[in-house]
Amino acid sequence: MGVTGGHPPGPGPRGLASIRSSSCGHRVEPVTWEKPCEPAGFCVRPPPVTEMAEQRQDSYFLPWLPEAVAMVTEQEVEAIGKTLVDPKEPLQARFRALFTLRGLGGPHAIAWISRAFEDSSALLKHELAYCLGQMQDSRAIPVLVDVLRDRSQEPMVRHEAGEALGAIGNPEVLDLLKQYSTDPVVEVAETCQLAVGRLEWLQQHPGEAGSAGPYLSVDPAPPAAEQDVGRLREALLDEALPLFERYRAMFALRNVGGKEAALALAEGLRCGSALFRHEVGYVLGQLQHEAAVGELAATLARTNESAMVRHECAEALGAIARPACLAALREHITDAERVVRESCEVALDMYEHECGLDFQYANGLERLRPPL
Repeated sequence: MGVTGGHPPGPGPRGLASIRSSSCGHRVEPVTWEKPCEPAGFCVRPPPVTEMAEQRQDSYFLPWLPEAVAMVTEQEVEAIGKTLVDPKEPLQARFRALFTLRGLGGPHAIAWISRAFEDSSALLKHELAYCLGQMQDSRAIPVLVDVLRDRSQEPMVRHEAGEALGAIGNPEVLDLLKQYSTDPVVEVAETCQLAVGRLEWLQQHPGEAGSAGPYLSVDPAPPAAEQDVGRLREALLDEALPLFERYRAMFALRNVGGKEAALALAEGLRCGSALFRHEVGYVLGQLQHEAAVGELAATLARTNESAMVRHECAEALGAIARPACLAALREHITDAERVVRESCEVALDMYEHECGLDFQYANGLERLRPPL
């Protein structure tokens, strides 16, 4: 899965967990959005743009923004899209453009995001698929199906496309996901099994939210009802349980939060499949608890670990944004694995955002407009 915030503290790229959790990339508090939260520089997130935006002729109106900046024109969407698809732009700027488009939503944003699947960066393409899934717009299904079917795409990209199809929640893809549940690439197969589990759960529980809790992300499995950290830890680490049930325990631990839950989750970085471990890294980035820094840094440093896992740990460290995180990220900025190198670049940008005064990570519009 790709940022990490998206939960009590906001959304971001999947690995940018905090930013991935919200549509705009603000840190969020689960109860109120009337005033800034601590530390200074983090802003409470307004209602999701994807739910609030209204398309008006050639522009988008975002009613929660001041009137002077609420109108977003197609020309501005195009400018942001061009930044996303331009390989000459810094990767950090392209990620910020991506999350801006995710927040805006609509067919033009989907079209620009879809064009970027021709890029050479597996990290970027996996984040494209993640964002399309989080937008939950069925108009993204065709391109996601194409990516899932395309065996020339990297496994982490195909996996994210399968997960995104599950996140959108449209049962029309159920048969396709069942077909790819036996894919020879284990990460793809396990992802599609989880997506099938999510869609079937939604069918069995009509009207219930698939991702209840303080985080705003659409998760691969609904959180378990259990609240006891000890019992949830046992389920998380029990490799005899179905993967879907272990994921439910994982997201329940995230929602419970706190040091004990963070340490229980961190144990998951040393067991299970690469897909499972990568999801643990993502969730720890959402949780943003300093207690997990040691295990995340250690996993990033293990060069025999799957690059998909290491990349997620790097982005989680960027979201947690403590001095020890900075040291680990700088150490791997020249890593032999491209996806790890690039994740460290993006994570360092996320670190600066988390520690800085910017209102939001997804600042594509701000870059186009002069200060008010």
